[in-house]
Amino acid sequence: MLIDNPGGNYRFLTGIAPYSGGVVALPGYEIIHVTLQQPVAYQKGFEQIARHLASASRPLKALCAVQLRLPAPLSFEGFSAFNDAYQQLLTRWDLMLDGHNPVARTNIAPAWLPPEDPSLYAFSYTAPTSDNAVSPTFIVAGAGDLNDQGSLSPESIVRPSETSTDAMREKAGRVLQVMQERVDGLEVNWMDATTVDIYTVYPIHPFLADTILGRIDEAAVHGVHWHFGHPPITGLTFEMDLRGIRQEIWLSS
Repeated sequence: MLIDNPGGNYRFLTGIAPYSGGVVALPGYEIIHVTLQQPVAYQKGFEQIARHLASASRPLKALCAVQLRLPAPLSFEGFSAFNDAYQQLLTRWDLMLDGHNPVARTNIAPAWLPPEDPSLYAFSYTAPTSDNAVSPTFIVAGAGDLNDQGSLSPESIVRPSETSTDAMREKAGRVLQVMQERVDGLEVNWMDATTVDIYTVYPIHPFLADTILGRIDEAAVHGVHWHFGHPPITGLTFEMDLRGIRQEIWLSS
């Protein structure tokens, strides 16, 4: 379900308690994506978000997406505990809307140079724009290789404990299906995507052309960004997210 968040000037695709399925800017606004040069502990990261929003004359509710980094994948129970603390932070910021969490999220455990603590890597927010002639900007939240994104349990993993090429192709195919569902749900198009991210430590080239590039349509002109890392939960092996953005900012810590 696509819901308006007028206080944040965006619409969001309902997801599960820890995060929404994606966000798209309302008319008259665009989403700006900000990447930190060096990830910082995410509580401090939110303080940095607040400072940046204030400097841009934007309210806290303009925050519409975050990308987090973990020291290592968590158990399903550990991920649930992490989500509880994260949701409490969003509640303190008064970001929840009628019982829904509108903020999209991707949460990854880098396999190379992981942070010492759960950290903020990037965030996105809405800002006014006078250019309404172009397609709306959007972010699709991360999704891992689960048969049911609403069921955070070992039973939902696609071909658990398998990492063969055939298994990884099936996992990637399931995640691409979720990406397509979210693109459709946000009422946007692949041709407007500017960045498609892939997160895995396993080889993707055996199925890159047929399973991935063949499914992302015109977005393939920009290639894909492969992050050598793990999804946030032990047992998951493949994750993706994507965005269609006109302004990308890099911030020093």
